[in-house]
Amino acid sequence: MVTPILPLTMTGAVVKRRGKILLGPVDFSVSRQGFTIMMGPNGAGKTTLLRALHGLERPAAGRVDWQVPVADTLQRQAFVFQTPIMMRRSVRDNLAYPLILHGMPRAQAHAMAADWAARVGLRAALDQQAPQLSGGEKQKLALARALMRNPDIVFLDEPCANLDGRSTREIETILKSAQAAGTRILMSTHDIGQARRLASDIVFLMHGKIIETADAKSFFDAPKTRQAAALLKGEIVE
Repeated sequence: MVTPILPLTMTGAVVKRRGKILLGPVDFSVSRQGFTIMMGPNGAGKTTLLRALHGLERPAAGRVDWQVPVADTLQRQAFVFQTPIMMRRSVRDNLAYPLILHGMPRAQAHAMAADWAARVGLRAALDQQAPQLSGGEKQKLALARALMRNPDIVFLDEPCANLDGRSTREIETILKSAQAAGTRILMSTHDIGQARRLASDIVFLMHGKIIETADAKSFFDAPKTRQAAALLKGEIVE
């Protein structure tokens, strides 16, 4: 039986850069199920929190604890950046290469790459060079690359920023399917409509600290902090 890697617990975590505190102190726990949306103005600490939970940022103080050793989580979590990184290879190779790198036979990896390309609407682009894709296509490729190894949890940093409505809808559909299949999702967004469509719960940050957490309905119907209420009204929050 595989030991669950969640819940994930952050205790007193502080992230600094050049002596400046970017995040914290933060106490936060990620449950085994759900679709958590992180909200807040630019510079609130959303990206830093996601990176610290995933392990891309090392806290200067405090700790981040999985239910298993960190080394055992590496193949069971994934991160999708706002601007996805594309290798100068075909879509097929961008999807297959990570699988081959982790020991999967090449033929099996290519078959899985074709299957996932079809799932995210990139079947016709399998042999196209990935850097030539549109922004929405690149993000779908990045999502497929993250999801195809069936991770327990995926962190996403504003994956739909600067995308058109159609691409956003397609990506949201992929994410909802992944979440329904059991993948835990933590995602940041500035799009209030998107948060309403996707979130099971909300984490609201200001100045590097979590100032409000709530289930999505409670947050949108009756925010507890004046800053969250102002954001939902479309006001500038500083």
